[in-house]
Amino acid sequence: MADTEETVLEVKDLKAYYRVMKGDVKAVDGLNFTVRRGEILGVVGESGCGKSTLAYSLISLNKPLQHISGEANLLGQDLMKLSSEEKRKLKMKNISIIPQYALDAFSPTKKIKTFIKDMVKQHGRRADKEFMDKVKTRFEIVNLSHSVLDRYSMELSGGMKQRVVMLISSLLDPDLIIADEITSALDVTSQRYVTTLLADLRDEGIIGSAIFITHDLATLYQIADRIMVMYAGRLAELGNADEIVHNPRHPYTRALINSLPRIGIQHKDERLTGIKGTPPDLTDIEEGCRFRFRCQYRTEECDKSPKMEKTHQRHYIRCWNYESVGSDKNE
Repeated sequence: MADTEETVLEVKDLKAYYRVMKGDVKAVDGLNFTVRRGEILGVVGESGCGKSTLAYSLISLNKPLQHISGEANLLGQDLMKLSSEEKRKLKMKNISIIPQYALDAFSPTKKIKTFIKDMVKQHGRRADKEFMDKVKTRFEIVNLSHSVLDRYSMELSGGMKQRVVMLISSLLDPDLIIADEITSALDVTSQRYVTTLLADLRDEGIIGSAIFITHDLATLYQIADRIMVMYAGRLAELGNADEIVHNPRHPYTRALINSLPRIGIQHKDERLTGIKGTPPDLTDIEEGCRFRFRCQYRTEECDKSPKMEKTHQRHYIRCWNYESVGSDKNE
């Protein structure tokens, strides 16, 4: 839980598009949010909503992804204005990422300790005895034997690989770490362990804050302080995790909740409700609410783009009809 009001990251009207032959894919299209010291901010949404694009906008803008406008201020420095070399100096120390395909990150010809030494050298740190002693201590924290250092990645299970990647990403005690779909390739037991581990790293002060990106709202709810729901490149709803899960106000958030299985409810008693339709083509976005063609609460007003509204303290929503959603107890 965030223990201070210090803002680690402030994103203001960020737009990052993929420039392709068909046109601009508006994957991140005007995002506004903050991350506070000690907070785990969850980011959830369907595939293609812009979650991972947000991550790589903050870490490294590689073509065809381009920054269009807006700011992303990390401890007072706008990441969008920094050169590649300036960003490199911040990586792992101020901002770090556990990438979506982390399990494929290792070289099969290098032992884990060699991989770690090479990685930290790239960021200007000496992998001397003192540093390696720190590494061994971190291995104990993530419940891995020191002997793993002398093994190759192919000798490790998926869960062990993920823990090693998390350890490496947090070795320099970053102010902010971005975890991008870190549970997607793991079995249920490993998912729970890795999710809890991220919170433990925060509680131990090893990482300052985290952005946890996933499509799995149930997993996210286990550790997130606040949850940001994205749809078609934009923020749909942002609020306290309990409010988002137990009292969703945006039609899309409610649809996500209703698509999840509930403990104690059998299929014969109640079927899961899917979300009809498909997300819009992000190269051809029309004026209006981006969820309106799939929304049961649609009105004529939805043909105009809704503005972000603050409904109460730290709860934000982009919807014309959120009051109707909130009052509908039979959904």
